[in-house]
Amino acid sequence: MAVKREKKNEKLIDTIKQSPKVRRRLTIRGVLSFFIVMTLVRSVFAGRYENVFVCLLSLMLFCMPMILEKRLSIDIPPVMEAIIYCFIFAAEILGEINSFYTIIPGWDTMLHTLNGFLVAAVGFSLVDLFNRSERMTFKLSPLFLALVAFCFSMTVGVLWEFFEFGMDSFFGTDMQKDFIIDTIHSVTLNPDGLNNVVTEKITSLVVNGEDWMEFPGGYIDIGIIDTMKDLLVNFAGAVVFSAIGFFYVKNRGKGRLAPLLIPVVLDEDSKEETDKKLK
Repeated sequence: MAVKREKKNEKLIDTIKQSPKVRRRLTIRGVLSFFIVMTLVRSVFAGRYENVFVCLLSLMLFCMPMILEKRLSIDIPPVMEAIIYCFIFAAEILGEINSFYTIIPGWDTMLHTLNGFLVAAVGFSLVDLFNRSERMTFKLSPLFLALVAFCFSMTVGVLWEFFEFGMDSFFGTDMQKDFIIDTIHSVTLNPDGLNNVVTEKITSLVVNGEDWMEFPGGYIDIGIIDTMKDLLVNFAGAVVFSAIGFFYVKNRGKGRLAPLLIPVVLDEDSKEETDKKLK
């Protein structure tokens, strides 16, 4: 009984220690939700109903961490949850509605890198939760868990690029942002038909009677460079988290960074405490 009481007191102390972090997390969610609602109201008065849909979608996504905690009986670390909220706000509100994707160079690259990191964290956490479950009859190695997280992140990244290509092809959007190039390297330009690359510097380009060397400044690549760049930075984010996850499992209970990013399974007592905090 004394041991149980001592463990329960330790859990209570941990809860008290974490409460400022939880309050900060709730504050971040509240502040960002306030800005989303203000953007929604502004979009309604401006008649931009597609932006209204984006705002409603963002508010729905803000509820997902709480729903997952409740359904899966897990505790998402406050740091990780705050990163998720900021990512949703940066991608949907700042990127889509306020045009940060086109106004700020590298905004899309930054978000795709973070996306690779976050999705790898989700994939790793799902497998790691099963791996620590008492109902599982086998245990997976740290290397295998890291590999699953990496593959999960890259798969989601590829599927998202498929989605962008589909939207651009069938609905005339421009989710695959174009790049301006002034030099072409191609075997197609070889007059002898040989498999030797010919490099051509673009010095003049006229489209529909307009000089494109003056504006936009060259040939438009129609999205392929953007797609490959997104996959490369997604790869980088996936590798970083997979490495973090590998050492987290290999040295279970040690380190400061991984516990801030990886959810933990709650026991019954912790579940009740988390329910109280959510209420």
